[in-house]
Amino acid sequence: MISLPDVIEEIISDCEVCYVGMIDREQMPYTLPFNFGYAEETVYLHSAPTGRKIEVLRNNPNVCIAFSTAHQLYKQSEKVACSYGMKYKSVLISGKVEFVEDFDEKVRILNIIMRQYTHSGDFSYNDPAVNNVTVMKVRALKTEAKAFGY
Repeated sequence: MISLPDVIEEIISDCEVCYVGMIDREQMPYTLPFNFGYAEETVYLHSAPTGRKIEVLRNNPNVCIAFSTAHQLYKQSEKVACSYGMKYKSVLISGKVEFVEDFDEKVRILNIIMRQYTHSGDFSYNDPAVNNVTVMKVRALKTEAKAFGY
């Protein structure tokens, strides 16, 4: 297992989406892809203000967030199926979703999310856009990482 913060941040920064695993009211797993931002051991998410995921997270804020990148198929023998494998780098973060209501904090977080995709974090937002988006943060209570084949 990898535990170096710089390596973990590098893996996360290479990802285009994260997968958020949650538990619904029937105690069944429910996993969705999210756009995200990451800073200071915290994952930032945004969403429409209504829908199943919001209901699930308000009912049970415990989540596990998966990041996976650098996938590369390898083989020892082209004709032997069991000799194939996949190189990868992954991070799992467990924590609790916190809903952010403060306008200025939402803007700060939306800029962190934008930085993940544009490498710039200085954007303007109109009031209705900020007021009508759900912003969440997940502070890492547990972080695990693995680089297989690298």
